[in-house]
Order: sequence, then structure tokens, then C-alpha cells
Amino acid sequence: MPAFTCYGADTALAVVSAAESLGLPVVLLVAPSSAGADTGPRLIRTLRAIADDSVVPVCVQLDHAKDSALIRTAIDAGADAVLADGSHLPPDENAAFVRSIRTFAAERDVVVEAELGGIPGAEDHATVHAADVAGKTDPGLVPSFLDASGAQLLACGVGNVHGHYHGVPAIDWPLLARIRESSRAVPLVLHGASGLPAEDLRACGAAGVGKVNVNTELRTAMLAAVEDHIGSVRADGEDMLSLTRTVMAKAVAVSRDVLLTLSGRS
Repeated sequence: MPAFTCYGADTALAVVSAAESLGLPVVLLVAPSSAGADTGPRLIRTLRAIADDSVVPVCVQLDHAKDSALIRTAIDAGADAVLADGSHLPPDENAAFVRSIRTFAAERDVVVEAELGGIPGAEDHATVHAADVAGKTDPGLVPSFLDASGAQLLACGVGNVHGHYHGVPAIDWPLLARIRESSRAVPLVLHGASGLPAEDLRACGAAGVGKVNVNTELRTAMLAAVEDHIGSVRADGEDMLSLTRTVMAKAVAVSRDVLLTLSGRS
């Protein structure tokens, strides 16, 4: 399932519009920087309302959260999935952190994702990164980690990065296959899908990837649309509305392309 980071209602509306036009489910991701802002709970409640009003299944997920208090706040605001990110910790401490989140999230029927291994880059920044071999997920750790953590989704490092790729992206498909074999049917998550070739995205489902995260591609396309058209905007509501429509149309187009590719329709 494709998951798009949404920094506001405009992005969410565009993503959901694209998903509805294709009859496909989608995930609306909220970055921890957005969720942790003063307006964070209001943003999540807004995305929850958009999701509930959709004619296709839409999930609202807090992404890359390292703080249990923030996770609780997001769940209270309406998130129905969270990434309890302990990837910066040793595997046993990572598992313990995820388990602590799983304990109270289960009471609310909230899905908990974990990350094992270190995916280079930061989800909020469009910087250039190369895959780090040291950060790739060790398949040998997967079974014990899943048993200890209770994670329902597993984000893994297999040559993917957040932000832009340095050089040609090279997903380690043999490693992904070993992780899938070790994961005991727990769906895998691929972060850093922006910039991957279409053939890689189409191959994800068969490789055991249940969710693919997209941020940089959508965000940079929307910002480029603003940059291209901001010079023609005068200080009146008509032009502002026109600019908003232009940016939204770009967001819908990018979202549709990703949805079509992941669904195998393109």
C-alpha cells in the first residue's frame, strides 16, 4: 500500500483524490516534526476527518516517532497506525521500546510498525544520500526482534534511503528475500521510495513489501509548482485560488503516478 507524507490538508486531499479516482487504498503519513508542533493534534484530526470521509480505505499514520508521549498524543488525535522508531537503539532496546508502544496501542486497535536497521537520511529533508551497508537490516535478527517487539509491520534497510539517492538506486533484492523469509509473514515496509525506478516499485509487492513510503517526490513536486507559478500571483484571492489549484493538481498527478505504478497498472 502506498503511504504519502502530508504536511497539511491540501496534500492529504490531493492524495485521497488520486486514490479515490483509482479505487485504491492509501496511507496518510504525518512526520514527527508536524505531529510535535503546536498544531500537530489538529492536523491529525483533520487528516482523520478526510480519511473517514473517503470512499476508499485510508489510514492515518504517525511516522518515525521516537517519543512515547508523542505517540500517545497522535493516537488520541486519531492516528490508527504508528511507527515506533527505535532504530537508533541496540536491537534489544529497540524491541523493548516497540513492545512498550504495542502494549497500549493494542487497546486502541492501532497498528504498530517498527524499524530494524538504519535507513540513511531524514524523512523531512530532501538531501542526497548513498545506502550504507552497515545500516542494512540483518535477517538473522528479524525473528527474535519480531518476537520480542510484537511489531505488526517491519521497516527494513535494503539499500533504500530517505531523500534523494546518490547515484543509481540499488535495492538489495537477495537481502530483501532473506528478510522476508525471516519475517514470518509480517509485512515489510520500504521507506525512501522517491527516486526508485518504476520496475523496482512494481516488484515490491511480490517481494513481501506491504507498504511503500513516499515523501520527497511529492513534496518537491509541490514546491516546484509553487516556484514556477508564484511570480504570476497578485495580491488578490482569485490568483491565490488559482495557485492552490495548480499545486493541488500537481500533487494529484504525482500521487496517481505512484499509485498506478505500485498497483501494477502502469
